[in-house]
Amino acid sequence: MNDQIRQIADRIRGLRDIAQLSVETCSQDLGIPVETYRRYESGEADIPASFLYQVAGKFHVEMSSLLTGEEPRLHVYAVTRAGGGVKVERRRDYGYQSLAFNFVDKKMQPFLITIEPRPDSEPVPMNAHPGQEFNYILEGNVMAVVDNHEVLLSPGDSIYFDSRHGHGMKAIGGKPARFVAVIL
Repeated sequence: MNDQIRQIADRIRGLRDIAQLSVETCSQDLGIPVETYRRYESGEADIPASFLYQVAGKFHVEMSSLLTGEEPRLHVYAVTRAGGGVKVERRRDYGYQSLAFNFVDKKMQPFLITIEPRPDSEPVPMNAHPGQEFNYILEGNVMAVVDNHEVLLSPGDSIYFDSRHGHGMKAIGGKPARFVAVIL
C-alpha cells in the first residue's frame, strides 16, 4: 500500500472514530457501498478526489487537511507557484494538483489535472459527487462525458456542469491533456 494513501485512509478513519460513527453510517451518508468505504478507509483502494471532497464536507474539515495532515493557515490570499501545490495521486486515470491547499475556508477546490492517454478502446472513467464543476482545457484534447453526453474539448475550451451527474474525461489523440478543474 502506498504510504500517502495509508496516511489519508488513517485520517479518514480517525475522523469517523472521533465522530463515533459506524462504517455503515458513513457509507450510507456518502452514498457508496459499505465495502467500497471499507476499502478506502483501509487504504486498500485508490481514493478518488471526489470521495475526499465528500468526506471533508461531512466532517467539516479542509480537504487539504485530509491530504497533508496539516490545517490551512492563509486567510487573505494564497499563491501556488508553477509546479507547486499538493499532488493528489488518487486515481490511476488522473493526476491532481491542489492549487489552493493552504487557504482556510475555501468555497471551491481548484485543481490542475493531468490525464495520460489511454487506448481508444478503454471507456471514459466516470465519477459523480455533490456540487458543480468547471473545467478549462490548457493542453491536449479531451473527450468529456457528462450524463452520457460526449463533448470534444480542445485548448481554450471549457465546460461547466452539475457534478452529481456521471462525468469523466479522457485524453485523446495519443497525447496527455491538462486542465484546470474547479469543484464547488
